Amino acid sequence: MLTRRRYLKHSAMLGAACALPAGLLHAFDQGDLITRAIPKTGERLPIVGLGSSATFRSAAQSEDVSALVRVIETLVENGGTVVDTAPSYGASEEVSGRIARDLGMSDKIFWATKVNVVPRGGVSADAAAARAQLERSFERIGKDPIDLIQVHNLADLRTQMGIIKELKQDGRIRYIGTTSTRQSRYPDLEKAMRDYPLDFIGVDYAVDNRVSAERILPLAQDLGIAVLIYVPFGRTRLWKRVAGLDVPDWAQDFGADSWGKFFIKYAAAHPASTCVTPATSKAKHMLDNIGAAYGELPDAKTQRRMEAFVDALPSA
Repeated sequence: MLTRRRYLKHSAMLGAACALPAGLLHAFDQGDLITRAIPKTGERLPIVGLGSSATFRSAAQSEDVSALVRVIETLVENGGTVVDTAPSYGASEEVSGRIARDLGMSDKIFWATKVNVVPRGGVSADAAAARAQLERSFERIGKDPIDLIQVHNLADLRTQMGIIKELKQDGRIRYIGTTSTRQSRYPDLEKAMRDYPLDFIGVDYAVDNRVSAERILPLAQDLGIAVLIYVPFGRTRLWKRVAGLDVPDWAQDFGADSWGKFFIKYAAAHPASTCVTPATSKAKHMLDNIGAAYGELPDAKTQRRMEAFVDALPSA
């Protein structure tokens, strides 16, 4: 459990630049870190991790990545383990791997990356190029086996799933899966979930984007597939919808004293959700995000109340 003493010690390390949001300490005093089991093995993961697209990607491409050092340190020091990245996220995979090695944290992280050699002109993906991309991921992350590699956006599953299945059999990958954040590809994702021995999927889900809860998330439960939840903030959409508004008082009942916690706790509360992975390039936001993994999650009745509240807001 994250103690008050440990929290205060670490927040001091972050410095004034992190400017902790009011009420953050309260989130860590509500209980133990919430974890969920990976259905195929029972291994438990914290329900909040770190994505490396969006603002993380932009920061990784800059000359000064010191802010990302603090983000990764904040994640791990406060109980988080999951870092989700991909070769297509610019320099994110390389930079996050290097930072973790420099911090001595590589083995404390559950690394989730992807293979995404995109087929051209309707033909199969280049298997040699996919294998080369995977070897670069091993080098960048500096961990063998890598915890999870997924076929990004369902790209040529026959070729690339075959390769990562082979690497799993060889003991170089612990878990395999595939991802999609496009509703038009949900039927293909459902088929992949039935046709391949997936340990994980990655899919979009948010309080104002609940389509995956209709079929994808229940199917994951039925098949015993773990789920990484992507874009729980709707990228920037939800932030725009709540701009200038206070978090409702009733959200305090489950520890949502910030909009970040409100959105993350909603996504994490779905029983199929294994880990929610919002991206950020700021340590204070990482600290707020991981705060959503402490205390309680909203029950089904409260989730419906959260949905109604957000649905009543003007669209972004």
